[in-house]
Parts: sequence; C-alpha cells; structure tokens
Amino acid sequence: MQREPIVTIRNLSKIYRQGEMEIAALDDVSLDIARGEFLSLMGPSGSGKSTLLHIIAGVDRPTSGHCHVQGVEVTSLDESELADWRNQNVGFIFQSFNLIPVLTAFENVELPLLLMNLSSAQRRELVNTALELVGLADRRKHLPKQMSGGQEQRVAIARAIATDPRLIVADEPTGNLDAASADTVLEILQTLSGKAGKTVIMVTHDPRAASHGSRTIYLEKGKLLP
Repeated sequence: MQREPIVTIRNLSKIYRQGEMEIAALDDVSLDIARGEFLSLMGPSGSGKSTLLHIIAGVDRPTSGHCHVQGVEVTSLDESELADWRNQNVGFIFQSFNLIPVLTAFENVELPLLLMNLSSAQRRELVNTALELVGLADRRKHLPKQMSGGQEQRVAIARAIATDPRLIVADEPTGNLDAASADTVLEILQTLSGKAGKTVIMVTHDPRAASHGSRTIYLEKGKLLP
C-alpha cells in the first residue's frame, strides 16, 4: 500500500536574477515525497538540489509553483509564521555541523527547545532522549572541540530531532566525515526513517551515501531527470 505524501510539490520554479540575466535554479519541478521516506537528492553543483531542499524546509521561497508540507502551503506563510512552522516541523542537519563552540553537547541540543513552551525538566528529558538515540549520552557535558567530527555531527542530529519534527532535511551531512563516521551518521538517518517514521531528505554528491536512502532522485539544470 502506498504511503501518503508528506511533501507535495507542483510546478515549482525558482529564478535568480543577476542584472538582466535570469538563472533557473528550479524549472517546473513536481514531486511527491512519502511519509517516512528517506529520499536522496543528487545532481552536479548548481543543479538546484539545495534550492529544492531549502524551499521544502521553508528557508527559501519559489518564484512560482506550490509546496505543501503536511497539508500546509509553506510558500504562503509570512516570515513569523514560517519561523514558528520550521521550529515545530523541521529538523536541520548541515555539512559544517553548526554547533556553538562554547556550549556543551547538551546545551547545543537544547537550543531549539528554548523557543518552545517547555519546562526545564521537559527540555532535559527531550535532550537526553535525543543524545541517547545518537549514542552520545556519555558526551553530554563535552564541548565540540572535545569531540571528533563524527561525534559533532551526531550532536547536530540530536539537535535536529530534539523537537520531534516530522521532517528532517540534511544538506551534505557526511561531506566533512571519514568513511566510518559517515556510515554511522547514515545508519542513524536510516533508523530515524525506518523505525521512527521520520521523513528524511538528504542532499549528497556521494553515490555511496545516497544508496542508504529508500529512493534517489536526480536533478540537472533545475529539472528532475526521469
């Protein structure tokens, strides 16, 4: 039985203008992403894959077309509504980890929870659960400089899932990692999709990383390849 889509994209285009020149980052893209799917987005640099990821996550806006996430037309939200929606529905994982150097692993994971109406005890429980899930409960008091790159990325994943989002977007999450650390991160993403029911959308240049997903799609010059 086919799962219902969590993301529905129709005729999505994104045009960047540089003087009199127009560059189509996305060109009439239509796509459904199922709930609980682990989707790998591949394509050469400049193909539009990160632009597509950012529009789905509510970080960027299209020039035309529609993007529904969990039934919400993300492109119609104003900036304040969009910020609230992102914090409640989307977990972000980046290539560069984006941890705060002076904060411990616990404090980094807690950051998005500070924007929510939670008690300190509730935040503590959510942070500890997230760190346990990525296998770093014993590193909660460590600063980023006291951890390996792989551990830092696992902290970043814990931060992304602490708010219990339905959607996790990952932009080259293994790009700065060695092979063993990359495999650990990809296995965590597989678990989040397969066992926790999260929808994971990952941009990657690496076919080996992409193979961990349940489906791979390719973009080239802003178009989905058949």
